[in-house]
Amino acid sequence: MTSADGPRLHAELRALRAELDRSVAHNSPARPRIEQLLRDLESQLEESGEEERRQNLVGSLRSAVQHFETEHPRATAIMNDIMVVLSNMGI
Repeated sequence: MTSADGPRLHAELRALRAELDRSVAHNSPARPRIEQLLRDLESQLEESGEEERRQNLVGSLRSAVQHFETEHPRATAIMNDIMVVLSNMGI
């Protein structure tokens, strides 16, 4: 990744993982979805990927934000920050 926003994105992903570990119960139905989203985002960082896959990832992130905003407001705020960084990167 060559974008200047790359380090910020990595920091936001670490923050989301920390928030997940701190506030989302292991038996919560939200946890697997957030974990999969994190894996997908981290995987996307490792490879350039095709445009369609990146757009699907952004769509998944938007969907997660809408789904979790009431139950997990801090995780949702971090996901919003990630969307801003991705947008700044042209994704």
